Amino acid sequence: MGETLLRAGWRAVTAESCTGGWVAKCLTDVPGSSRWFERGYVTYSNLAKEQSLGVATAVIETFGAVSRPAAEQMAAGALHASGADLAVAVTGIAGPDGGSLEKPVGLVWFAVASRGASALVRAEERRFSGDREAIRRAAVARALELLLAAAGGTSAAAR
Repeated sequence: MGETLLRAGWRAVTAESCTGGWVAKCLTDVPGSSRWFERGYVTYSNLAKEQSLGVATAVIETFGAVSRPAAEQMAAGALHASGADLAVAVTGIAGPDGGSLEKPVGLVWFAVASRGASALVRAEERRFSGDREAIRRAAVARALELLLAAAGGTSAAAR
């Protein structure tokens, strides 16, 4: 992924909730990542999403923190706040509690945004199964796939 971002002249940013910085950790595990990774935001609380990323209070009140609009605003806010070129956002319910019939444990929303004419590249909902670790691990893997696809490295976003 790093080489893909370098070729494009892009820097990446992460906006994470349920993954707690795990996506950023995976990216910064790569030697030389400082050339293409700008920063990561861990916005676990609703207030953090609002203050750090500019997620609208009305979005959280209307749709919830685990929703398409929240994920989209997280990605857009991360781009705006960081000056990076490509953002991935993750917000979900990893469990073991916190779920509901409408939003069960395992529900995760992703958004990828980039600078340019078409700012929102992709938003998607996934439902993962397993325990907290399994759900978070699957969410991290999907976030990395989406980021790589948005950078032009694979067609994973088409899955």
